[in-house]
Amino acid sequence: MSLKPRKIAELFALIAVGLIGALVAVLVGLPIPYLLGSLIVTATFSLITFARTGKRLWFPQPLRSVFIAIVGTMIGAGFSSDLLSMAPSLVFTLLGMVLFVGIVQAFNYTVFCKVGGLDPVTARYAALPGGLIEAVTMGEKAGGDVEKLSVQHFVRIVLVILTVPMLFLLVTGDAVGSSAGETMTHRTSVWFDWITTISVAIVGLGVGRLLRLPAGILIGPLILAAAVQSSGVVDLQGPAILLNASQVIIGASLGSQFAQSTLRQLLVALGLGVLSVWGMLAIASLFALVLVHVTEMSFQTLLVSFAPGGLTEMSLVALSLEVNPVLITAHHMFRILFTVFMADFAARFSSQP
Repeated sequence: MSLKPRKIAELFALIAVGLIGALVAVLVGLPIPYLLGSLIVTATFSLITFARTGKRLWFPQPLRSVFIAIVGTMIGAGFSSDLLSMAPSLVFTLLGMVLFVGIVQAFNYTVFCKVGGLDPVTARYAALPGGLIEAVTMGEKAGGDVEKLSVQHFVRIVLVILTVPMLFLLVTGDAVGSSAGETMTHRTSVWFDWITTISVAIVGLGVGRLLRLPAGILIGPLILAAAVQSSGVVDLQGPAILLNASQVIIGASLGSQFAQSTLRQLLVALGLGVLSVWGMLAIASLFALVLVHVTEMSFQTLLVSFAPGGLTEMSLVALSLEVNPVLITAHHMFRILFTVFMADFAARFSSQP
């Protein structure tokens, strides 16, 4: 078998396993089943396969990028002029986010350095509450352990998207997001919905990269979709099956990343990750409890806005939990940008003689 057919077979195997995991998750009532079911089962499959072959299964990043762009389009389609009335509240929440980032950075550093025994440089960059790629890149440049940084940040993202829906389940008693995306459209999905959604996603993906926007593969389509929706020329209606497929693909791509981690590495990272994530979510809950009294946002929206997961993944959580995805994406984008800025500033300051 040539290399190309083998890669295609590996990709189809990952997607098929992810789809099976998603369907099982739907049957058992797991929150956000298409994302979490796919992630959990493909992660297990990748670990087993890597243990036997010593090779990681192939998953092309361009494919993931396309489906992230589709998610961005569906988020942007939810934009309305009513959201502008909430702009004054952003002053309080973004200031709160600045304080939140500083507090959780200090908390995480204590967890990773004092409890986990990581060296100070690795602990400092592992403690960043956002920006996986940026944190690993800056940490490597500063002399940190790249492997530990990568695993720890990946565990953070996975634990957050696993924990937040479970918190909603405990509070509401319902398996929220079990029909993720079905509430996004009130009409039968037709060819026009497919064409417009995919077209805006592809064009927005190109715009995001051309303008070098932060998280451009998500933000570019989001901004373009919001502009199209607010113009009134086209009513974007993302088909539910397309959002569900996006969650399966993104879940499978995340799950495939676990392949090259040993069981011991994962257990150590998981233990530290649980302490870190639960602590950060407790702090996020306190911020949400305070800010709910000075803003027009609900506690649920504020909690998901402050939960320190990945930008794409938390946007999917927002869509599935039926809380305001546009506002939540804005908060996560700000959190990641401010976290990276703070880390870069600290690195430059510490390097000065």
